[in-house]
Amino acid sequence: MTKSTLEHVNVTVSNPAETAQRLTDWFGWKVRWHGPAKNGGTTYHVGNDDAYVAVYGLPEAHDIRLPAGRLNHIGVLVEDLDAAEARIKASGLHTHSHADYEPGRRFYFDDPDGIEFEVVSYA
Repeated sequence: MTKSTLEHVNVTVSNPAETAQRLTDWFGWKVRWHGPAKNGGTTYHVGNDDAYVAVYGLPEAHDIRLPAGRLNHIGVLVEDLDAAEARIKASGLHTHSHADYEPGRRFYFDDPDGIEFEVVSYA
């Protein structure tokens, strides 16, 4: 099996900019990226060169309210995205939300406990 690494955890927060600032202050991390996210939200990727916390928030005027502190998904970095997807499908799970945008290709799946995983490859 090829190498895979926990790359990021994505959580909903009440104020992504403030949370990002706290993480940089507390841990000496940097903002690796920030920008628009699904449902009109904003995400900051805060961490080091190897891993990060994605802090996500929705605008105040948005119809959907997600509780702060909610785990959105766990991101796993793999060398071979197609092989990883084949193993996940072979276990009987369905993959979804395939995308290819900077900085890599990805897909998502929900485990039997309802935890969403994002599997990404930068190859």
